[in-house]
Amino acid sequence: MVYRAAYLALLAALVAAPVVAQFRTTPIPENSRRGIIRHVQQMAVAVDDKLMQLAAGAQIRNQQNLIIVPMSIPKEGAWADYTVNSNGEIFRVWLLTPQEVAKPKPGSRGR
Repeated sequence: MVYRAAYLALLAALVAAPVVAQFRTTPIPENSRRGIIRHVQQMAVAVDDKLMQLAAGAQIRNQQNLIIVPMSIPKEGAWADYTVNSNGEIFRVWLLTPQEVAKPKPGSRGR
């Protein structure tokens, strides 16, 4: 009987895991900037057509909140929120879902 209850609890957790994984668990900081980002080469990206460098150890998260390499950014670019470090290099990037793009950032003028 105990094994059956444990089995059912494990089964429920395994079924629910993919649903929970789809939600962004890492909140995007309010002080992040927003723009269209695309990969240029190696550690270089363009944000709103301005060339920028990725910092050493930079993280890029896709719409499913998975860490991706810079080459995985869509070639046509993608809306993203990002933070920069003290050297002006991009340190964290969150590629946005259509729902996140539709919501204006706090303190922004529609972007």
